[in-house]
Amino acid sequence: MALFGFEKDTLLDLTVNIIPLGIIVFFIAAFAVVPAFGTDPVFSGLQFALMIAMFLLLAVLTYYAGKAIENAEKKQASAEEASAVEEPSGEVSGLDDTGVEEERALDDDGDDH
Repeated sequence: MALFGFEKDTLLDLTVNIIPLGIIVFFIAAFAVVPAFGTDPVFSGLQFALMIAMFLLLAVLTYYAGKAIENAEKKQASAEEASAVEEPSGEVSGLDDTGVEEERALDDDGDDH
């Protein structure tokens, strides 16, 4: 399941930012229901502006961090696929002491002859 276009592993990496987002939403809701510092429009407006601005900034940061994680995982997966080179079965190639490449056939025991 992809939530916001992110895979499950990426969402687990982003929980360090998702949890504070939830805390900020809780305090926005709590201060909207019970005004702890009074109902002065200037102070309440400033309070909500700060909390909403921090929520939005953290949400944007979390989104771009998720995109960066996804891109890094894709690059790592493609690099691993590109570096996987298979040797032909039954033959081992290498350089001898003179620097000339030699190929040897292996027995069933794994010994060369």
